[in-house]
Amino acid sequence: MAKKPAKAAAAAKDVPDAPLRAVDRIRRSARDLFYREGIRAVGVEEIVTQAGVTKPSLYRSFPSKDELAADYLRGYEAEFWARFDAAVAAHPGNPRAQILDYLTRLASRAVMSGYRGCGLTNAAIEYPDPTHPARTVSDPHKRALRKRLKAMATEMGAARPGILADGLLLLIEGTFASSQIFGPGGPGGSVAAAAEALIEASLKKTR
Repeated sequence: MAKKPAKAAAAAKDVPDAPLRAVDRIRRSARDLFYREGIRAVGVEEIVTQAGVTKPSLYRSFPSKDELAADYLRGYEAEFWARFDAAVAAHPGNPRAQILDYLTRLASRAVMSGYRGCGLTNAAIEYPDPTHPARTVSDPHKRALRKRLKAMATEMGAARPGILADGLLLLIEGTFASSQIFGPGGPGGSVAAAAEALIEASLKKTR
């Protein structure tokens, strides 16, 4: 295949990216504001101002703020599973290494300035009504994570896989919460080491 002339290649680099559509700007602004400040604390006016759009533009894509919140959480969930699945893919057939890989990366994020834990957990705390659109995204996600951790614990050969899975889930959720209290230098940085000790203790009973 013939290579592009150098001038053509350079010109291609100078072509500006296509501007984001209004709906994408809304999503980006909502994700930033909802995660950083909480869903309840952010008004529609603040979102459209940051996105540089009008309220009618927002309501053409999202019938209400609640539905925009649910959309934000679906995007957040996709990001979560992308990180989790990347750790799984990095260690085929080794669930212990998979979960420790994920938790090592979580430990790094948890002690960064500005880290606000898990958006899905935060939404569940903000909205006690299980029928709220935000909860209809966050609740199934957490149940799916618990189920997946149990499958991994079973594959590891834990004597009581349900107990190990719940212990790992509590460590994960504890990291999400404690990072918002302690920030850099907090206990979230030790989550992988704590999980390794828990896994080792659980597997000893099967040896």
